[in-house]
Amino acid sequence: MPDRQQLADSEPRLPASEEDVDATGQPSAPAPRRRRGRRIALIVLLVLALLAGGGVLAGGLYYRSVNSSIDRVDAFTGVPEESRPQVVAKGAMNIMILGSDSRDPENTGGSRSDTIILAHLPKDRSSAQLISIPRDTWTHVPRSDQGRGGRDAKINAAYAWGGVPLMVQTVEKFTGVRIDHVTMVDFAGFKEIVDALGGIEIDVERSFTSTHSLNPGGKREFVAGRQTMDGAAALDYARERYAFANGDFARIKHQQQVIKAILDKAASGGTLSSPTKLNSFVKATANSVAVDKSMSLVDLAMEMRHLRSGNLGFYTCPVKGTGRVGSESVVFPDNTRTKQMFDAVRRDSVSEIVAAGK
Repeated sequence: MPDRQQLADSEPRLPASEEDVDATGQPSAPAPRRRRGRRIALIVLLVLALLAGGGVLAGGLYYRSVNSSIDRVDAFTGVPEESRPQVVAKGAMNIMILGSDSRDPENTGGSRSDTIILAHLPKDRSSAQLISIPRDTWTHVPRSDQGRGGRDAKINAAYAWGGVPLMVQTVEKFTGVRIDHVTMVDFAGFKEIVDALGGIEIDVERSFTSTHSLNPGGKREFVAGRQTMDGAAALDYARERYAFANGDFARIKHQQQVIKAILDKAASGGTLSSPTKLNSFVKATANSVAVDKSMSLVDLAMEMRHLRSGNLGFYTCPVKGTGRVGSESVVFPDNTRTKQMFDAVRRDSVSEIVAAGK
């Protein structure tokens, strides 16, 4: 991600408070059940904004100021309208989530986006489908206004060559899906988020050693089985890829595990019912996110107020495998299955998205 000072039109953050506020900005009475539903919906939206270990959209206690307290990024300026996919299913929404790990010692690629997720919200808002696109996916990158691109490359090269607008163009061309909104998150935000929640429960499939750990010496041992992880352990878990034969695909799976675990803990661990805990959660994560200029978090949260973690589906874009193009190690998409999956997204056919993701 770019430095926060580079994000366009950022708004000053309001001072934190441990009290709920009403529409006038005054302290309000304890939240009724309907407001608790809004909080759950906001946290679902926050989790949708997590990426590869991303951060969270600020929200929670500050409904009235939620839009003004988030940095805004110019995501669509310069994206040629004539080249964009047409809207097929009116009312559905597609959010492109971009993230990077600014603290990751593996990350030597400058401003490339480490993780790309297309989050599909069906028209009825009864579920959400999060589709991870491997960062090394080999595809065509359109030419940017600065003359870069215009050739086949890894999909995440688009961000380095033309920022968010070129990333929008590239993902739209690759998927055929029109992007409605963009969220940018910092992978390193996982640590603060998890610590604010008091840790999360993760079922480790098999034992492995993280070789780029936050621990002194740079190593952390993970033992198979269900366990509670603090923020540093969760970040190491979601970050590691060299310990696995399938590399980035294992990391994507672990990231998805951590996203779900954060949502489950936020919804069930007393965070929603405790102003102090919720305030800590918001403060710990608010600095990790930027969204496009037109996104209304409050409106979207209200639409998603019935969504729960059990309604979230996690998928990975179908691939044929990995290989090399010149000196680069790349991921080759399975074009037939990829087209089926994103055609289903475009038509808002959840059952077909699920089938294509199996």
